[in-house]
Amino acid sequence: MKKILDLITEEMEQAFADAGYEKELARVTLSNRPDLCEYQCNGAMAGAKKYHKAPIMIAEEVVAKIPENGYISGAEAVKPGFINLKTNPAAVADYLNQMEADEKLGAEEVENPKTIVIDYGGPNVAKPLHVGHLRSAIIGESVKRITRFMGNKVIGDIHLGDWGYQMGLIITELKKRQPDLPYFDDNFIGEYPKEAPFTISDLEEIYPAASAYAKEHDDYREEALDATFQLQSGKRGYRAIWDHMMNVSVTDLKKNYANLNVEFDLWKGESDAQKYIPDMVERLKKEGYAHIDNGALVVDVKEETDTKEIPPCMILKSDGAALYDTTDLATLVEREELFQPNEVIYVVDKRQELHFVQVFRCAKKTGIVKEDTKLTFLGFGTMNGKDGKPFKTREGGVMRLENLIREITEKMYEKITENRTVSEEEAKATAKMVGMAAIKYGDLSNQAAKDYVFDVDRFTSFEGNTGPYILYTIVRIKSILNKYKESGKSMDDIKILSATSESEKALMLEAAKFGSVMENVYEELAPHKICAYIYDLANAFNRFYHETKILAEEDEQKQKSYIALLTLTRDILTTCIDLLGFEAPERM
Repeated sequence: MKKILDLITEEMEQAFADAGYEKELARVTLSNRPDLCEYQCNGAMAGAKKYHKAPIMIAEEVVAKIPENGYISGAEAVKPGFINLKTNPAAVADYLNQMEADEKLGAEEVENPKTIVIDYGGPNVAKPLHVGHLRSAIIGESVKRITRFMGNKVIGDIHLGDWGYQMGLIITELKKRQPDLPYFDDNFIGEYPKEAPFTISDLEEIYPAASAYAKEHDDYREEALDATFQLQSGKRGYRAIWDHMMNVSVTDLKKNYANLNVEFDLWKGESDAQKYIPDMVERLKKEGYAHIDNGALVVDVKEETDTKEIPPCMILKSDGAALYDTTDLATLVEREELFQPNEVIYVVDKRQELHFVQVFRCAKKTGIVKEDTKLTFLGFGTMNGKDGKPFKTREGGVMRLENLIREITEKMYEKITENRTVSEEEAKATAKMVGMAAIKYGDLSNQAAKDYVFDVDRFTSFEGNTGPYILYTIVRIKSILNKYKESGKSMDDIKILSATSESEKALMLEAAKFGSVMENVYEELAPHKICAYIYDLANAFNRFYHETKILAEEDEQKQKSYIALLTLTRDILTTCIDLLGFEAPERM
């Protein structure tokens, strides 16, 4: 389904052509003076020089050629040569009815669907999720939903940190505490226990203890590095401990991500890429891409146009150990083999940009990915407290994600039970939904690359540009629609008619923007633009609601039109919040 802006543009192109001017001049945009008009075209200004005419003369000639009964019902040439446009209420109503009948509410799927892998999440196993993991999960989930909504085949991969030094630390600390476990007996040939010798809570205590001890004791650190090497070399007992760590950690991670309403199609990690490393390294050496530099194996990725120093991409350290560069390149080898993606999007901290510049250039230069494979770095900023520093607990530690979710949910529960009489069960379920909206909207309403302040009081407010305000608007619409149905009236033969008030027309025009918004959101991978749109849509609805007696309207056809418009508004809002990764309750 075409965007309403395109339909208006087509009418203007015909008018320009009929007046004897180039169609290309007929670029239509939303008006920057909505008090004067709804759309505008400045093509006459651009054409003045080429046609050696005053722009106002061109504008007047074009306005005279605009067809009647199209999407434009009022056009005015304004000095020095602007064309102000108003829409035809009947055409807009017809457009909205087509939107409601369309599965995607008028949003056009991409012409050439792509296979896209989105790399987001990226937690290390055996460590608790904390607020630092929030942005990758929330932004990545929304980008996944947006790209999938637009018709692409999308694969979300958590890409676990499951193969590094932290594994050696945990194995070493476990050996220190429980040396009699069979995993540490080189002569043990039986089956290892099915039950892990630790819980997730144990792991969360063991890792920081081991990490702190290793910083103070070089011999312990060397032992942990050796344990990491032994694990990666396939030592049977250490692999069995690693299997336990993975099972315990991934079970806990799945529970925590489910609480965030975040889902991954793949639960792969750095370990999955290991088998691709030897052949990849051998090829890079054989084909002359990699060379030795200070004992390390590197690929030069500097380009002549660089204005700052771009170091070589390091493939192997001088001791032969692999690095993040190696693992990320091998992961691309794996993804190419399994999915042949047209694009890979990395949703990661923006401070990792240099690493990904090196990896992307190396992957393209060496043919690890095809020349036309798009590699996208979507770097996000820091989530800060009111003091402008990274968000911490009251005690100054890094806040665990589940504790943040619990705190926000409890705050919403208090607000919900304060003014309303609802069952405890319903209040808890609603509080969880509204809390999730507060967290996700609070994050996603900011441009991803920017740092932002996580303000609990502001984000949980039912007023202003917040998730709870959006949900409250949706619930208000649901309540009106339910009351309409409960009065015995049918929803079967409702359709939107021409607007009869300014607030109704404003709501209709806002709803009609959905297709254009989604196109722009997809092109820029910008969930914050969905937030800006639904805030405007919610405001337009609430103005209409306060100025209009919807359920008390005596004209049956007019009331049906109101109900049809509310149905479409609800559908757009619920579609948008689903793309942001949260949902609305039935009542609040």
